[in-house]
Amino acid sequence: MKNFLDDNFLLNSETAQELYNQYAKNQPIIDYHNHLIPEQIANNRSFENITQVWLNGDHYKWRAMRANGVDERYITGDATDKEKFLKWAETVPYTMRNPLYHWTHLELQRYFGITELLSPATAEKIYEQTAEMLATPEYSVLGLLKKMNVEVVCTTDDPIDSLEYHQQFARQPQSLKMLPAFRPDKAMNADDIPALNAYITKLETVSGLKIDTFQSYLQALKSRHDYFAENGCSVSDHGLEQIYAEDYTEQEIAQIFEKIRREQQITHSENLKFKSAMLVALAHWDHQKGWVQQYHLGALRNNNERMLAKNGPDTGYDSIGDFSQARCLSKFLNKLDSTDQLAKTILYNLNPADNELIATMIGNFNDGKIKGKIQFGSAWWFLDQKDGMTKQINTLSNMGLISGLVGMLTDSRSFLSFPRHEYFRRLLCDIFGEDVQKGELPNDLEWIGKIISDISYHNAKNYFNFQG
Repeated sequence: MKNFLDDNFLLNSETAQELYNQYAKNQPIIDYHNHLIPEQIANNRSFENITQVWLNGDHYKWRAMRANGVDERYITGDATDKEKFLKWAETVPYTMRNPLYHWTHLELQRYFGITELLSPATAEKIYEQTAEMLATPEYSVLGLLKKMNVEVVCTTDDPIDSLEYHQQFARQPQSLKMLPAFRPDKAMNADDIPALNAYITKLETVSGLKIDTFQSYLQALKSRHDYFAENGCSVSDHGLEQIYAEDYTEQEIAQIFEKIRREQQITHSENLKFKSAMLVALAHWDHQKGWVQQYHLGALRNNNERMLAKNGPDTGYDSIGDFSQARCLSKFLNKLDSTDQLAKTILYNLNPADNELIATMIGNFNDGKIKGKIQFGSAWWFLDQKDGMTKQINTLSNMGLISGLVGMLTDSRSFLSFPRHEYFRRLLCDIFGEDVQKGELPNDLEWIGKIISDISYHNAKNYFNFQG
């Protein structure tokens, strides 16, 4: 019987262990999509306790606590940091077979050297021990990132963001790169006309341009796209239920935008046409600048209206959706490709039923000009766990080239989440190692090791055009 979370965790053969230790373990981390707060990185924030760095903003943990009967006061409410941590510690033993159990103890080990299991019996001690460590300089934000050998982090930023903290950080002599990613979802959200108009008003202020037509709206957004590029950005990102690819004319979009500005409701068809036109314009800019564009598809967000009103979005009330993806995705990519304006693209799907769909779709638009130009992104959100990662790796292996994958990302708001890269790398090595053990792959560890190290680090290093 193996010991829990020992050196060979998830590595079930000697081959897997050799692959991990020689080719994956020590590779730097390029985390090209996360939700870390730039101000905290630029100012090298220190945290008073583990709740602040570990529980605040982590809706994965919040969902588990709610499922375990923990009152909202101890999750997003006014309980003290210690009280919240103790409630999480009560929940952890009940998370067995959920990835949170693995992540919790990996993070305690990798950052704090704590090998005890978190439970009510150990909670007080662990809370005090981690508080003492977090008070030291090596446990500031930059210290935590250094511990995990992080080379690049790409934050997620709205077009109207000032990027002042990216600029501040760029002036500091650091080996770490913090770069912005352009996330224009609010700029195309015509589901809420008043909110969109309020956004447009803010865009007028930051761009210095009057916005009264669709073309002037695009001009203002393009100025922000240019501004992001000037500040080292080379990545965009969209979080969508599905790709929008309706047919439209310029005149139609101009009229729809006029209705939006007059605070008039638009039809469902007009909404889809507006979003479709926005996606195409944004994709053209990405291609023009040589950026990588990312599309996160399939989340059904804000299901619980009562709790949305109380806590706001991104607090743990989202789920997998069952949207139809193939036809619109094909039409959108084909529209861009037909004029040779399809940028490097990463597609993430949240519904595992769409794995094969995405894995085959990317093959339609890889044109031989760039290795892995169109990517089936690593398992995302509810799928970034053992089963989900394994399915994504196997599906891409069967229907594409796993050797070209640009690796893992945290997609996280926590500075303690970077062992997810280790988790992914261990699973990757175990899958390859098992194939070698079965005789399904040759015992050529030098070549397989190259593939492992490429997926872990070098593919991302070559794929992204990071500056700054």
